[in-house]
Amino acid sequence: MRFVVRLLVNALALWLTVLILHPHVEVSSWDGAADAADWSWPLFWTYVLLAVVFGIVNGVVGTAIKIVAFPLYVLTLGLISLIVNGLLFVLVAWISSRVDFGLSVETFWWGVLGAVVLGVIGWLLGIILRPLTKRKR
Repeated sequence: MRFVVRLLVNALALWLTVLILHPHVEVSSWDGAADAADWSWPLFWTYVLLAVVFGIVNGVVGTAIKIVAFPLYVLTLGLISLIVNGLLFVLVAWISSRVDFGLSVETFWWGVLGAVVLGVIGWLLGIILRPLTKRKR
């Protein structure tokens, strides 16, 4: 249950990020729907699938980069994480473009901003919905 709630929170955070950064960050589904304001089931499942891809990329690639680049994190007092998260955001866009639907980002810097906005929204939603994802003892 916790996994499903976290997945839906990440999908909602991505949807809000696309609404905020719309002309520069877009999501399109396999049925051609590209406007985040127009709701459809294929677009909903696209956001859920992108949340899964984000989770896999952050879990595998993000962890490997953070381990290898640990000295850079220390030297820059963690500011390199903005660049790393932007790269991961653009990587998800590239992966989803290979299957002809998903996330598209205009430039790398819009990817960095998208990663920041996604992180802030995900954090806020996580705080609001924490009682649903809390472990019972």
